[in-house]
Amino acid sequence: MAQIRIGIGGWNFPEWRKGVFYPSDLPQRRELEYASRALSSIEINATYYGSQKPESFQKWHDETPDDFVFAVKASRFATNRKVLGDAGESVQRFLTSGITRLGPKLGPINWQLAETKKFDPQDFAAFLALLPDEQDGIALRHAIEARHESFADPEAADLCRARNIAIVRAGDSKFPEIDADTADFAYLRIMGTSDVEKGYRDKDLSRWVEEAKRIASGRDLFLYVISGEKKRNPDCAIALAEALI
Repeated sequence: MAQIRIGIGGWNFPEWRKGVFYPSDLPQRRELEYASRALSSIEINATYYGSQKPESFQKWHDETPDDFVFAVKASRFATNRKVLGDAGESVQRFLTSGITRLGPKLGPINWQLAETKKFDPQDFAAFLALLPDEQDGIALRHAIEARHESFADPEAADLCRARNIAIVRAGDSKFPEIDADTADFAYLRIMGTSDVEKGYRDKDLSRWVEEAKRIASGRDLFLYVISGEKKRNPDCAIALAEALI
């Protein structure tokens, strides 16, 4: 059965403490435990900036409920490069870094490209060919977050569709919003929260609720509230989740 999972990017932020999201008396070491019971998914961002220890992935697995799922941002060393097709070694280093310790809690991997990276069909196809269907016996789901408008080309969607790879849709941001159905799951990041209750005004929140229902028809949807007014993101994610139950 298709599922809608709604979450936030990361969990360790000072803006969420002192009663904003986390209770004032909650120890920092229990923040993931708390967040993973308030929401159904979290996008791990630290993996984009540097390698994490296998023991960290195991710890995150153990601290979260059985039905919880993490999305994981791939290493920038694999994606922030002039020639994506040359990233084989970096891709393998990331995939063998311990992410499979998450086991069934491993959701989609977000391969976020540089803002300056333009669509080159041959190079993009070569990069997609580096992304395996499984690692350590665990099936992998891949998503491409392209941040240059040239990736709105239908050929980019066709290349992803051939591999069942999602194209991340960036909502309410400075990046191109590419709405392409290329996989049996969808990946949406909304980035327009402001300092209002629930992060969005009611009409804008309702718009995303309806859009989430449309996108998720017959397939899993992973929706993350990130950037924008960070302190409001958990409230926004919870409001979306409650509206979609």
